[in-house]
Amino acid sequence: MARGWESKSVEAQIDAAQVHIHSAVLEKTQNPEMLELTRKKETILLSRTRVLRELESAQNPRYKVVLTKALADLEAQLSTIDATSPGSAGSNDLSRSAHS
Repeated sequence: MARGWESKSVEAQIDAAQVHIHSAVLEKTQNPEMLELTRKKETILLSRTRVLRELESAQNPRYKVVLTKALADLEAQLSTIDATSPGSAGSNDLSRSAHS
């Protein structure tokens, strides 16, 4: 069981590094409004990762319902950001599918 936990930790570190590299590149090329959207999107993606982890380990059915609703809300926020930001519609699909 420890081995599975370690691989998830490594996967999370890789995802975090990719987000960090992606944000560093974007900061050099975007205007302030786009930077704000990017930062908001990254924050939501981090929250989504946390909710997914908690959902995997949750025992209480009521807590699982709360986490499922939180996940749906985060997905809705990501969809709104993708609809708002031109040219980034496909970039979020990859990061979401990696965790699903």
